[in-house]
Amino acid sequence: MRNFVALLVFAPCLLSAQGRGTAAAASPATGSVGREFVREHYSKFEYRIPMRDGVKLFTSVYVPKDAATDSKTYPMLLQRTGYNIAPYGSDQYRGTLGPSALFAQEKFIFVYQDIRGRYMSEGDYVVIRPHKPVKSGPQDTDESTDTFDTIDWLTKHVPGNTGKVGMYGISQPGFYATAGMIDAHPALVAVAPQAPVTDYYMGDDSYHNGAFMLAHRFSFYMGFRDREGRDPEPPQPAMPFQFGTPDGYDFYLEMGSLANADEKYFKHKQPLWNLNLDHTTYDEVWQSRAIWKYLKNIKPAVMLVGGWYDTEDAQGLLRQHEFMEKNGPPAVDMLVMGPWNHGGFASGDGDRLGNVTFGSKTSVYYRERIELPFFLYYLKGRGDGVFPRAYVFQTGMNQWRKFDRWPPAAAKPTAIYLDAKGALAWQPPAQAAFDEYLSDPNKPVPYIGTLATRVLNSYMTEDQRFAAARPDVLVYKSAVLGSDVSVFGPIAVDLRVSTTGTDSDFDVKIIDVYPGDAPDYRNPAPAPGVSAMGGYQQLVRGEPFRGKFRKSFEKPVPFEPGKPDRITFAMPDIAHTFRAGHRIMVQIQSSWFPLTDRNPQKFMDIPKALRTDFVKATQRVYTGGAEGSKITFRIEE
Repeated sequence: MRNFVALLVFAPCLLSAQGRGTAAAASPATGSVGREFVREHYSKFEYRIPMRDGVKLFTSVYVPKDAATDSKTYPMLLQRTGYNIAPYGSDQYRGTLGPSALFAQEKFIFVYQDIRGRYMSEGDYVVIRPHKPVKSGPQDTDESTDTFDTIDWLTKHVPGNTGKVGMYGISQPGFYATAGMIDAHPALVAVAPQAPVTDYYMGDDSYHNGAFMLAHRFSFYMGFRDREGRDPEPPQPAMPFQFGTPDGYDFYLEMGSLANADEKYFKHKQPLWNLNLDHTTYDEVWQSRAIWKYLKNIKPAVMLVGGWYDTEDAQGLLRQHEFMEKNGPPAVDMLVMGPWNHGGFASGDGDRLGNVTFGSKTSVYYRERIELPFFLYYLKGRGDGVFPRAYVFQTGMNQWRKFDRWPPAAAKPTAIYLDAKGALAWQPPAQAAFDEYLSDPNKPVPYIGTLATRVLNSYMTEDQRFAAARPDVLVYKSAVLGSDVSVFGPIAVDLRVSTTGTDSDFDVKIIDVYPGDAPDYRNPAPAPGVSAMGGYQQLVRGEPFRGKFRKSFEKPVPFEPGKPDRITFAMPDIAHTFRAGHRIMVQIQSSWFPLTDRNPQKFMDIPKALRTDFVKATQRVYTGGAEGSKITFRIEE
């Protein structure tokens, strides 16, 4: 069911996101910034800043030259990262500064820091270092104390600073920005965590509802290695991993048990991979890294930025925003969501993703109209300082919307019910029934209809017709919509299911079906008069759910074979309009490979599953009656 279009991506997703975060392009209207521009307008300094426990963190500082020649002063913009702050050397300059080229042209003091234990900084590295809410002395450090100590030193020792600091970062650097606003230094007045890692297990990079995000984690850990020794050292050259095939589906299927990867590919040199496989439940390892639980009474102004189609950290910032709103939120707690993949707002035009277009240059708009004004107001006192609680791009309608709360009050919960014969109904079906399919983990449902070795960064907008044609995918479709249906906020899934196994995944996809039909949806040049998007089944939101976690993510329980049970969970928010003339579709399947790992459909420690453990199971989804399955949207009235 997959066509054979080779799609090769040669850089791990998070590493490329970090590059996007530090190398954003300027729009043609504002010119461009390059290494020569930076060298001409900025002086570079390097420091080893002492933390309260004596560990020194390597820091690069770029100061506008007129701070010395004309005695001008500037606020600081800080980014702390685990990816490296190359180039190293006071005579070696970056090609860009700040979140986008607009900032270098505007002029700030730009600060970049290797976090504790990475590259040129001293200390030991801990991935997504746990926060310590109680500290008994200078040896009790975490990312919040390291940020505080860094800002304290910078404001006292860097000439020409105004005493105001802003902070930003994408992905893991977004986590460090989040940590920095806990018990923040008084000089830190504005923070923008962008596509931040917030909870590795609960919907971010590693696990989604108990299912392991296989392809992304494998590729990321192949490119993200700890330094060999404890002594600081610059990044070491590394060759990209060679999959030996353009077909990631076959590569991961051939891998077999997840445990095989350590011996065969990582060669026992990647403890972070094993950390994921050793902790498959929401245990203390993951709970201690859930930074969102500590975001109470935050003082700096906050702008949380993310993409509706973020393939890695779509859930984190939404959970972060929700928690902060309920626990002493800052005066400004702005949620910004656009039609972007991971970090897609930081560069490029943002006018399309995959086959779907958005009618305007959304990334350019964000950088010029949202991001820069936020920092200009809080760091330089320019602008009116009026920011909405939510600034979101409404896909489908392709327009920006502002709301004074998120989800908006006008969006009311409305259920749509799974019905017999593959229908979706707006009223509860009276007749109880069920649909079933045979799930074979040795022939899992692919997550895209093309070839790729690493996660396709546009898969969350891809056409789902390749999956709809499979016998192991249930398809439910509404009647043609007579008017627009605009959905804002999270999507609640409530399924009544059974399995002949003792564990199974139930993956749910929400799809926008375009009107019309094309003779061949894979044909890039349809016949004259036929829309290239005719009949397109656009993925709007999709999430896996590992059935054994239906009662608790801490303590999984097996299914009783053949006995109906319930699975309920929330899918990440959307802001999408299903246009009149379109249909709403729901697809349900039990594998989504290799986006997620395969469930052997036995209740067991899945990373240790042998080839013989992967068995077929018959899945049932129950519809109609008092206990039938349903999906609940928040629909704007």
